[in-house]
Amino acid sequence: MSVRDGAATMATNAGGGGGGGGWSNDPDDRMYLLQIYPRLAAQSSTCCNLRVQKNATTASVIADAAAALGLDPDCLYVLAEVKESGGEEWILEAGDLPVQRVLLWPRKAQEQHPQSFGFYFLLQERNHDGSIHYVHLPPLSKEQEVQRLAARGFLPPPQDDFADLCNLPVLSEDSILNNLRTRFYKKKIYTYAGSILVAINPFKFLPIYNPKYVKMYEKHQLGKLEPHIFAIADVAYYAMLRKRVNQCIVISGESGSGKTQSTNFLIHCLTALSQKGYASGVERTILGAGPVLEIIISRMMTEQATE
Repeated sequence: MSVRDGAATMATNAGGGGGGGGWSNDPDDRMYLLQIYPRLAAQSSTCCNLRVQKNATTASVIADAAAALGLDPDCLYVLAEVKESGGEEWILEAGDLPVQRVLLWPRKAQEQHPQSFGFYFLLQERNHDGSIHYVHLPPLSKEQEVQRLAARGFLPPPQDDFADLCNLPVLSEDSILNNLRTRFYKKKIYTYAGSILVAINPFKFLPIYNPKYVKMYEKHQLGKLEPHIFAIADVAYYAMLRKRVNQCIVISGESGSGKTQSTNFLIHCLTALSQKGYASGVERTILGAGPVLEIIISRMMTEQATE
């Protein structure tokens, strides 16, 4: 046994007592690290590091930890598994296998599990009447739990924007507006709401409407790529060819929101698709619809202004 920097370290076998330190070549003899923190009235928060085998029982681990920390052998101790992310503290039975519990923890906490990770073991003394004092950890909300696990590297960092509003973890007016604002600042002016495309007028030209983008979105399922008005045009166009049924794309919005420009982009994409020879006469039909659409939009704007 050795003591360095206030941390006690020793090796143990399944039956308690010292065993060979280090790592064995035999998978069944592999040694696992257990970091145990005493929660005792007369003991500091010194961490006890034990190297134990996979089949080491709670009883043997408690005995070795008590010996390493120089505790009174006549007292009774218990080993508790703590998972702060879920507000859990679980007292292990004498025959339980602590290593099996560690192997169920997030991978980052399996090799080393300091208290800052939120997954660790506590060694505490039983009450005089033999009962156990539980410390009730404050429960965390699901959002808080995800944030803490992500901050510790157990989960990927949460998304700061969502391409589809239907995927927002919290659906409210504020969350929708914040998501649209975040995407707009990243020059992502398009966002889906299911099969609906929400567009925010950037009031400047963005280089996302050239033939390369027409080709990129061709024959792609809606939502597979970043939201784009070409995706809407592509889905409508190929649905028309496949089902042989007229398709309708509704464009609505306030004055100045970019309805006319969106119409032009749709016509541009549909014209490019029709030029591949999939359907004769489609190009002329689409181009001829431009002036009609402009008249309809102007009439609607006039009616709104007079109301």
